[in-house]
Amino acid sequence: MNATKRYEIFRRLREHTPKPATELEYRTPFELLIAVLLSAQATDVSVNKATRPLYAVANTPAAMLALGEESLADYIKTIGLFRTKAKNVIATCRLLLEKHGGEVPDDRAALEALPGVGRKTANVVLNTAFGHPTIAVDTHIFRVSNRTRLAPGKDVREVEDKLLRYVPAEFKVDAHHWLILHGRYVCKARKPECHRCVIADLCEYPAKTV
Repeated sequence: MNATKRYEIFRRLREHTPKPATELEYRTPFELLIAVLLSAQATDVSVNKATRPLYAVANTPAAMLALGEESLADYIKTIGLFRTKAKNVIATCRLLLEKHGGEVPDDRAALEALPGVGRKTANVVLNTAFGHPTIAVDTHIFRVSNRTRLAPGKDVREVEDKLLRYVPAEFKVDAHHWLILHGRYVCKARKPECHRCVIADLCEYPAKTV
């Protein structure tokens, strides 16, 4: 795929959704960090249902730590892997208080040093909370990047590196959200809805649906 076509893809996605945003509900970088931690192998909808009552009683590292692992587990028990996630969240809150004054660090290495935080989670927090031009490659972005041939790769890191190289600078901050939304609602896994896709004529997927 050439640079002109890539530019037009993002121009159209921006035109269609001028202000894309995560569907995870949050008000602070800390709330976002916890929501992203909980979202692994879970839907944003299920995470939001759990965090609404949780954040009403504990939306800071100190309050979450005071809540404790068992009580936290009760709030998030509808989410997959909730016991492991509760353990990681409590350990993360402890480190945030001990090493970062209770604040979420605006730094990749510091974020990835937190329990349960990998590269993808760090990318989401850096991008969404702090405005870094990072791209967190989830299953939707991986699928769209390969299917359209926008940034094909055999694993998520290869796709991420290609997207960072190929996405025009003016689109980079929002590219993550555009690609997720496109994959979630249009370029679906089982059957892409090519008939209502704004980039169908630019996409290089050979098996487009009618």
